[in-house]
Amino acid sequence: MANLAVQLAGYRLTTAEILYHMPDHPHLLQTFVWQFMDLAPRYPKLADFLTFWDRNIDGKIHSVKVAGRQIIAPAEVRSIIHAGYIH
Repeated sequence: MANLAVQLAGYRLTTAEILYHMPDHPHLLQTFVWQFMDLAPRYPKLADFLTFWDRNIDGKIHSVKVAGRQIIAPAEVRSIIHAGYIH
């Protein structure tokens, strides 16, 4: 139930693809995927994670791609043109 309360508070599933330079081979890039419930558009948990990365991990960040999706969203409505039965 706590997860539902978080979603109703506006949090959404956030995925960040972090591209970073490998410490031993700076000319090579490596990918790290981070996923958590975060609050858009400021993404405070992602910002905290990137600050932690900058202070504690040797690999320098090249770029970050962020995608967010509300898990609880309005229902999709589709109209049915034809309905039939098959025996």
